[in-house]
Amino acid sequence: MSRRALLAGFLLLLVFNSAAQLALKAASTGALPLAFDVAWLSRLLHQPALYGAIAGFVSGFIVWMALLRHAPIGPAFAVSNLDIVTVLIASQWVFGEHVGGWQVLGAALIVAGVGCLAIASGRDAPPRA
Repeated sequence: MSRRALLAGFLLLLVFNSAAQLALKAASTGALPLAFDVAWLSRLLHQPALYGAIAGFVSGFIVWMALLRHAPIGPAFAVSNLDIVTVLIASQWVFGEHVGGWQVLGAALIVAGVGCLAIASGRDAPPRA
C-alpha cells in the first residue's frame, strides 16, 4: 500500500474517531441529568447523536482493521490516538469548553510523540526498489 493511501486511511480514521467522540459527548450531554434509571436510559436512546457515535465507532473500527494489514503497528497505534488532540480542539469550538495550559501541553506531547515515531519508522523502513 502506498504512503499516500496510508495517509488517506489514517485521516479517515481520525475523522471517524473524532466525530464519534464528539457525537457521544453530545448524546451524553443531551441525556443529562445522569441517573441510572429507565428515564435516563430513555433520554439517552432518544438522542440522535448516540447513533451517530455508534456509526462513527463502527466505521473507525473497519478502517482501523484495514490499516493494520498494511501499516506497522507502533506508528499506527500512535496515529490512531491523534483523535485525542482533535477532540480537544473541536470540543473547545463545538461545546465551548475551556482548554488550559496542561491540555495544550499534553496535546503538543502527543503530536510530538507521533512525529518521533513517524521519523523513526521511516528510518527503519527497508529501501524501496
